[in-house]
Amino acid sequence: MAMESFYYAFLLLASLSIPLIRSFEPLIRFWKKWPPLFAGILVMMLVFIPWDILFTQHGVWSFNHRYVLGLYLFGLPVEEWLFFVVISYVIVFTYEVFRYFLPRLAFPRLSFWISIVLGLFFVSVGLLNTGRTYTLVVMLLTGFLALLQPVLGTHKKFLSHFYFTYLVMLLPFVLVNGALTGLFSEAPVVSYDDARNLSIRLFTIPVEDSVYLLGMMFITFMVYERLKR
Repeated sequence: MAMESFYYAFLLLASLSIPLIRSFEPLIRFWKKWPPLFAGILVMMLVFIPWDILFTQHGVWSFNHRYVLGLYLFGLPVEEWLFFVVISYVIVFTYEVFRYFLPRLAFPRLSFWISIVLGLFFVSVGLLNTGRTYTLVVMLLTGFLALLQPVLGTHKKFLSHFYFTYLVMLLPFVLVNGALTGLFSEAPVVSYDDARNLSIRLFTIPVEDSVYLLGMMFITFMVYERLKR
């Protein structure tokens, strides 16, 4: 097996390594939060994995067999399944670190209006692009989830640290997702049909991917915080 076949797997391992090791430190004790974490990840995957499978089958995106191990489940490389687990783990771990070291970080009123503005913006973009499959689905889903936050009152509970974590994680997101979309390699691991998205890229990353990440976080955190409390 060629070394390049480990490319996607190595990215996941590199992303997970430090958060996993630091999970057992006595200050954060993140390992004690694993049950609600993995429950949140499971619920999120129940939404995103079928979506991923369908989009792969219909050519909205595709995977370069050269950079994966060759193990597939329902047409998805096993690395793609692990992507949802690893990225969610890293983000929630980072969130808990911020909650520990920045306990007074709170802007509930601003979080309320951020959710409203983002939700209305995403829904509007989705409805204006009904012919672009990726744009339509990711914008409507994430927009609905954003508008749901004020209804659930999460801005009074955890949304301040949630949005702060999202902003901070955008930098490693660009690095990891850039590596998957060809920023550091001669060919991308994941290729997109630009007829199905806005064709707006951050370096090599479709802008929809940042909204996709936010949607993943919304679902994971809604379950995680509910069960943790």
